[in-house]
Amino acid sequence: MRRKILESIVKHPKTASKSSTTTMFIRSKTSVAEYVASRFRDPTFEKLMDKYKNLLKVISVQDLILATPTKNNNDPPSLSLDFLSGLSQKLHLNRGPTHFLRKYPHIFHIFYDPIKSQPSCKLTDIAIQISRQEAEAINASLPVVIERLVRLLMMSTSKSLPLRAIFKVWRELGLPDDFEDSVIAKNPHIFALGNGHEPNTHVLKVVDEMPKREFTAAVGNWRVMECCGEDCKIDRMELWYYFKQGFPSGMRLSKDFKAKVKEWQRLPYVGPYEELVGNKKTKAGMKRLEKRAVAIVHEFLSLTVEKMVEVEKISHFRKPFGIDFNIRDLFLDHPGIFYLSTKGKRHTVFLRESYERGQLIEPNSVYQVRRKLFDLVLLGRHDLAVFDLKSRELDQRGDCGLQEEESD
Repeated sequence: MRRKILESIVKHPKTASKSSTTTMFIRSKTSVAEYVASRFRDPTFEKLMDKYKNLLKVISVQDLILATPTKNNNDPPSLSLDFLSGLSQKLHLNRGPTHFLRKYPHIFHIFYDPIKSQPSCKLTDIAIQISRQEAEAINASLPVVIERLVRLLMMSTSKSLPLRAIFKVWRELGLPDDFEDSVIAKNPHIFALGNGHEPNTHVLKVVDEMPKREFTAAVGNWRVMECCGEDCKIDRMELWYYFKQGFPSGMRLSKDFKAKVKEWQRLPYVGPYEELVGNKKTKAGMKRLEKRAVAIVHEFLSLTVEKMVEVEKISHFRKPFGIDFNIRDLFLDHPGIFYLSTKGKRHTVFLRESYERGQLIEPNSVYQVRRKLFDLVLLGRHDLAVFDLKSRELDQRGDCGLQEEESD
């Protein structure tokens, strides 16, 4: 997978995607840009994304380094600064690769390569260790990964998905970078690859022989917990259609908005794993379809490792999931369920209920390892004297790593 990323960055510059022919229901009073700009900004998520955007750059450079072939398997992979300099604009390294790499001495090491006779960069020992720990955590959770893929396929109207769409979110789903071989090819009793409608495209689907299963969406598990609670104040019949809502302090909610949320919560809808039949585009029917779309993207986010994803990436699933609404509007229309951030020249959506104080409430093993790399990004050039001690603690404790929130 990392080799494909490297080839894609080098050979194919970023281009604008073609507009879809599916009918879109975009609000008419304001433009999308105006609607995004007018949203309430949650300081907790904004602070997290302000740091996280630097992690995304680090991961991009790290993947390029790891994808570089080596003549000797014992030699760590490295990348010339000249090559990286040619990709500075695509990687958003505004002040050049050298300046960027020097900001993170715990992750990158700049050295002079005598064989190539040019300055190069490689990962530090602790960065390589974290990369290996992530691979080990992913391999240990392969049954969960397979479950995620099956669930995604079962939410599709055709029980199939374009392979290129899955490539977009392989990291978010916690897939191995060789998932075509290690997950799909090794489970022919579950998955099958077929040719798509377009040339050189493939479609992933669930095999017909796979036993039928009943899936419960993540929000369904929350409803059961709420229903069993002694302090539940919601009618148990209405609770079946409710979503967990949470609004940040400082966000003023008008009576009209509260009333609309309450009315929307009571609205029946067809779940993400249920067959959609009798689709009528009446006003009431469109409201139910909109709520079903919210349920689908809610379930999608719940299946990701970090309960977050770029809007552009999830948009690739809109047509397979049968969503005829603007994905971004769904997130903005329901600020109690989702939070949309525009930090780092990208739109990223979070599943609000999964986070508390900028961290996952229920962290998984892959997230915990990735958090170690994030902690090194937060560390920047600080604490060099105690770095060796902290590095040993990362491996011994197995926790989320350093907690210092220094600015990059």
